Amino acid sequence: MQEKKVRKKRKLGSYPFASVVFSITVALLVLGLFGWMVLHSSRLGNRIQENIEVQVYLNKDLSRTDINKIHSVLSTKPFTLVKETPQIELITKEEAAEQFIRETGEDFKNFLGDNPLRDLLAVKIDPGYQPLDSLTKIKKEVEAISGVFEVAYEESLVESINTNLARIGLILIGIAIFSILVVIILINNTIKLALFSQRFLIRSMQLVGATSGFIRKPFLYRSIFYGFLAGILASSILYGFTMYLNTLIEGLADLQDRNGFAILFGLMIVMGVIVGYFSSLRAIRKYLKMSLDELY
Repeated sequence: MQEKKVRKKRKLGSYPFASVVFSITVALLVLGLFGWMVLHSSRLGNRIQENIEVQVYLNKDLSRTDINKIHSVLSTKPFTLVKETPQIELITKEEAAEQFIRETGEDFKNFLGDNPLRDLLAVKIDPGYQPLDSLTKIKKEVEAISGVFEVAYEESLVESINTNLARIGLILIGIAIFSILVVIILINNTIKLALFSQRFLIRSMQLVGATSGFIRKPFLYRSIFYGFLAGILASSILYGFTMYLNTLIEGLADLQDRNGFAILFGLMIVMGVIVGYFSSLRAIRKYLKMSLDELY
């Protein structure tokens, strides 16, 4: 008895589910991993900048009341970094002497007979005021405060940090443009190849009088669904990857921002939907305009 071959009927708008979703997911992961690096490098850069400080050396024999007044004046300055409270630390000359002795192992007070160090206020500077010209103005402004002897900061260190952060920013912008182009090309080619198998079905619908809008609609709806699903999968994989790394690398979680990750995951989903939609629209328009000979 001869077996009858059953040919599965193709449905308008249907094209390979697993391969398309997998390819879009991989493409979005490329974009997501870059965004992951940007978020962490940005937070790390902010941490480095938040540790830049100027050291305000005070006149000798100031009373604690005078020191508190200077502290209050600096607390109101716009260049002082505020994280719940102004980031100003008082280091007394006694504490500075103890730290020097611990680090060098030499007690200079034994042969000097006195402590020549000064009380100082270590003021952390807001990142917006860290260009060298701004720090120069801050130095002059603070030195004009009554009771301040001198203001010092590591100019070469600040310049090096600012230069390196600027270079990293330019590199990240370049990689961002490249990553977005790669994602768009990958998703576009994936959907274009998937729709290739539907080209004769599209032509058949045209021949029976279906409008272009009627033919496009199921493809576009499906591309939106595939893009959304791939975005969810890519975000889930990236989230799981992040949680795994947090167990391996101490302190990595401190560089993570929930809002930043929420925005990143949202962008991945939106990117999948938008690129999937317009790639499908472009491919369908192409096949709708092709002649029968070109379809072959």
